[in-house]
Amino acid sequence: MTSYEELVAEAAAVPTDGWDFSWFEGRATEERPSWGYARAMAGRLARARAALDIQTGGGEVLASAPRLAPLTVATEGWPPNVARATALLHPRGAVVVASPEDAPLPFADAAFDLVTSRHPVRPHWAEIARVLQPGGTYFAQHVGPASVYELVEYFLGPQPAESRNARRPDRERADAEAAGLEVVDLRAERLRIEFLDIGAVVHFLRKVVWMVPGFTVDAYEPRLRALHERIEAEGPFVAHSTRHLFDVHKPVGRPAR
Repeated sequence: MTSYEELVAEAAAVPTDGWDFSWFEGRATEERPSWGYARAMAGRLARARAALDIQTGGGEVLASAPRLAPLTVATEGWPPNVARATALLHPRGAVVVASPEDAPLPFADAAFDLVTSRHPVRPHWAEIARVLQPGGTYFAQHVGPASVYELVEYFLGPQPAESRNARRPDRERADAEAAGLEVVDLRAERLRIEFLDIGAVVHFLRKVVWMVPGFTVDAYEPRLRALHERIEAEGPFVAHSTRHLFDVHKPVGRPAR
């Protein structure tokens, strides 16, 4: 068996930029939502005239679409991902704009007939409504409440109710409607994740930095070593992600609020 030290050293050396999760193959598994977001998004892009992908990460999901809209723009706030997305998307004719995730979108009103996003930190509904054309669509997959909290709480202990209840789809629906948008479809699923070795846990927490803020191997060494021993003795560490799919429409003839 590979030792704790070897597994952790390997995971600590892997680059964390972009949203390519291929390194986890054979190390972790995650059930996928039944709706197939990337495939469904690609179908929307093929019919759009002007499309915006918000918080594109490294551009991997957007670039997976066989056909982009004639005008395709993506935003991203983290500099390493901006560079990665630019290299991936510019050859496809898409423009990448560096924009902090909490800033207003740097585009004119009604600039796009399609806005997409996969796992935005927080949906800025008023801004989404503003940049959508009347009749336009916001199509996105969001992270839901208490996602992977089995792992979060293993390291941080029980989390307050306000943290566990953040990102609830019913609240996001209400916020979208308050911005003048119409929610055409909203689906939610809870999905099984298995971490097969401690290296997968380390790489996940280094990559998804908001799960355990300030995570380092040294800071959490006792808990990591204990979890390694648990996985070796009992099998994979099981957690659950939560995802919801939004299909949102901007009504014709009614301005966003």
